[in-house]
Amino acid sequence: MSTFRASAASVLRQATTGVLVNAITDHIGMRVSPAEHKAWTNSLGALAQDLNDAGLAQVEMLCEYQLPLTSRRVDAVLAGVHPRTGADSYVVIELKQWSWAKAADDSAHLVMVRHMSEPQLHPGVQVADYCDYLTGFLGVLAQTPDAVRGAAYLHNAADDDVRDLFALPPTERSRVFTQQRRGEFLEYLQTHLAPASGAGAADRFLTSAVRPSRLLLQHAAEEIQQRSHFTLLDEQHVAYELVMRAVERARVANSKRVVVVEGGPGSGKSVIALSIMGELARQGRAVVHATGSRSFTQTLRKYAGRGSTHHQKLFKYFNSFMAATPNDLDVLLCDEAHRVRETSANRWTSRALRAGRPQVDELMAAARVPVFLLDEHQVVRPGEQGTIDVISAHAEQLGIKVDLVSLHDQFRCGGSQAYEEWVLALLGLEGEKPHVWEGDGRFDLRVAASPAEMEAFLAEQNARGLTARMSAGYCWRWSKPQPDDSLVDDVRIGDWARPWNANSERNVGGAPGSAFWATDPAGFGQVGCVYTAQGFEYEWSGVILGPDLVARDGRLTTVPSASKDPALTKGTDADRLIRNTYKVLLTRGMRGTLIYSTDAETREYFAGLVRTVRSADVRYASGVQSPRLVASTKDCQAVRLKVRTGPVLSFESRTPISLSSVAHSTHPPLAPL
Repeated sequence: MSTFRASAASVLRQATTGVLVNAITDHIGMRVSPAEHKAWTNSLGALAQDLNDAGLAQVEMLCEYQLPLTSRRVDAVLAGVHPRTGADSYVVIELKQWSWAKAADDSAHLVMVRHMSEPQLHPGVQVADYCDYLTGFLGVLAQTPDAVRGAAYLHNAADDDVRDLFALPPTERSRVFTQQRRGEFLEYLQTHLAPASGAGAADRFLTSAVRPSRLLLQHAAEEIQQRSHFTLLDEQHVAYELVMRAVERARVANSKRVVVVEGGPGSGKSVIALSIMGELARQGRAVVHATGSRSFTQTLRKYAGRGSTHHQKLFKYFNSFMAATPNDLDVLLCDEAHRVRETSANRWTSRALRAGRPQVDELMAAARVPVFLLDEHQVVRPGEQGTIDVISAHAEQLGIKVDLVSLHDQFRCGGSQAYEEWVLALLGLEGEKPHVWEGDGRFDLRVAASPAEMEAFLAEQNARGLTARMSAGYCWRWSKPQPDDSLVDDVRIGDWARPWNANSERNVGGAPGSAFWATDPAGFGQVGCVYTAQGFEYEWSGVILGPDLVARDGRLTTVPSASKDPALTKGTDADRLIRNTYKVLLTRGMRGTLIYSTDAETREYFAGLVRTVRSADVRYASGVQSPRLVASTKDCQAVRLKVRTGPVLSFESRTPISLSSVAHSTHPPLAPL
């Protein structure tokens, strides 16, 4: 999906004639609700009118601009020339149709809005976050961060009805304007944009290189020990503010409050947790991070606690609170909370602590503000009970109020929400039927013909300095290391064989301990399982579907008897756990995923279900308004190319497509569709 781009004069003309919404939806390839239809017509039309009235008709409007590597869209980015310096100048605009808003209690960054039951992020903070994110990810802004400004425009509101919004001191990236302040808004636009064409600035913005994503663990230590390195967006920032508000309320009123943050893989749950942890630690608050994953906890101790024994001790396990003093902590951050178990007792638990107490009760008792961050589709073991219903019901029994935040954005899988939805439909986890993946230009999905082909491709990415891992369903035996301390090649497919990752905390031969398989470069070459992959991310992911999940009669069917996972004992909900396992494995990649199945019929099924190749090789070019995938087959892609000054061109290619070469007529001969 691409950005809709046009001059302010063109947007106004299309809004006036009633064709703007259809033009945007046709261009970016997404359906919109009636509410969004109305918002685009009213808000974008109002903004275009203001730009024209300010004499800025030639400024380029980048409407519904998708932030790099996320699924979040910005209402508009205005691209033009700075009137004083002549340099490129950009103004990020957040449009709100609100007519009434007031500050939420105890938080300068949260507001209550009419007809909305939950607190919303202050629009000035929201647009400032967008600006910060852009300067952190777009290469064109690396040396000129001051080229970006930001403003929220409440074009239906009068000052008196949103007066609380002005209590937050404005910055150059968080200005707030209302209908009553339209004159000030026009002057603001004229201050940062000249009455000249913004086409060149827009070209450079849209063709800018995107910096590599800030991998969580690369910045975890700095986040905890020094200052904020992560930019939280929208619901992420709301979740952060709700926790900070709950901490202050609990302190003043000597009370408890539970916060639940629910979101899919790559929605930023762990980034929220580390951001909260870092800020509270710097304030001297008692805060601890806990998970039910040995791999995730050990890795956080290694990376986030780097250089500090004190900080390493802040990362614990869910079963560490059986004898904890009630409310001894200000905040307990329960990350990967879908792994909360029925009880904390295991075979090593002393008899005195074997009281059968629910683990969720222990976690809630340990802190004044327990925070649960979870994804219900990542429950992969019997006995895991980390669901919204279980946590909310227990809090209700204790008389504790629960704040719930749902995260809808996608920050993994190239920011492709379409890919996450495709995976859910593929696995039958939300009732949707599987459908053909035709690509969205953001995430690269491929089907490998063999495990050797998959490994060769991943090795190539690894050699380029990109993180890559291969994982599989638990369908092969898992042997102990051989006497010479080498791993056994248990995962055998034809004449190809590789070992599982090490099944112990110590290094085995050249392989890292199991907790570090996903993060240690030496982890490449072993096959990971769900227990070592869950909670982590890497740029390229190869997933082997074993015989426990096969295609029959046009749908994927689980075969529990084919699983070698000792956790899937008789009586467990094996079907759901197997599907959730593959959901985890298929959503680890940040750039792309390769799929291979050991079953011939399933390979044929995927061959018909995944039809695009190398969508990541499609690039913007100067003068190109919108590259858009319109058709594809297994072997080639058809791309429609709109040029601002010419007709729509269509072509197909059996090689990776570079739109820049097409725009300059250097591409090999093209066959018309």
